[in-house]
Amino acid sequence: MQPEILEIVSGRGNPGIDPTMHIWGWEVPVYLFLGGLVAGLMVLLPALELRGGRRPGRGLSRLMPFAAVGLVSLGMGALFLDLENKLHVFRFYLAFKPTSPMSWGSWILLLVYPALLLLGLGSMASSQRQWLKEHVPAPLTGLLQRAFDAADRARTAVLWTTGATGLALGAYTGLLLGTLVARPLWNSALLGPLFLVSGISTGAALLLLTPMSAEEHRTLTRWDVVAITTELALLALLLVDLAGGGASSSAAGSALLGGAYTPTFWALVVVGGLAVPLLLDTVELRRRLPATLYSPVLVLIGGLALRWVLVAAGQQSSLGGLIP
Repeated sequence: MQPEILEIVSGRGNPGIDPTMHIWGWEVPVYLFLGGLVAGLMVLLPALELRGGRRPGRGLSRLMPFAAVGLVSLGMGALFLDLENKLHVFRFYLAFKPTSPMSWGSWILLLVYPALLLLGLGSMASSQRQWLKEHVPAPLTGLLQRAFDAADRARTAVLWTTGATGLALGAYTGLLLGTLVARPLWNSALLGPLFLVSGISTGAALLLLTPMSAEEHRTLTRWDVVAITTELALLALLLVDLAGGGASSSAAGSALLGGAYTPTFWALVVVGGLAVPLLLDTVELRRRLPATLYSPVLVLIGGLALRWVLVAAGQQSSLGGLIP
């Protein structure tokens, strides 16, 4: 008799799986960072205008929505580079699947562009509008004027729509990871609000690097203090949840609590990106000190580091613990 032959097919020989799971590279954390940053801008710009009752007064602030269009386009470009079958990207828009976070994200990203463009057109001063009309092809002048009229006529609706879209975009960047249950580090309902609050904080940091009135600066700094405090609380809850979970959760959390990513996480995210800016902002507000660039720059570095660390460490976690 011939002995029975048992054939085992395994994907462990795939270089993307051994020695550790590595499917996503630098493109994904860059996309998540830029997406969160733009989400923060989309929340904060309308909030500032609704609170103050007037449109942006500085030239750079008026043009910030257009800068946000460029930033989200860079993020989508990074995500496009990560796609295996780039020619199939159009298939995201052939259907809408309510149970798919990627489907939600694809359609939310489509709403971002018209919302930001209408916000930006309505924010432009008359001199900027005139300059733009003089530099577009003549056949487009009438269309551009109608766009200006629509942006002015529905200004309040544009503000609220932009803010709501920003909230959806910011939460989506965290929910995209949170739904991947096979990775315990990502499988948490806290990632959605964490990435949203982090996006608002980085959006405030970017705005604080631009010229603005003293009142707007103090308002944004106060909002940033609230966002940083909330982000620290959410990070603490996430770490407690990981440490107090099952074996796979504890192993996943160990990557940030004594593992390979611990120095980067605590130095760039917790201390450098959150605790130090929080201290600087608090002292600045209480003592009415002149604004510095240190806090906003540290917040931006910390926001990028947060996503980089979570994406990298999450790919090394599995339901059975850290992948060897």
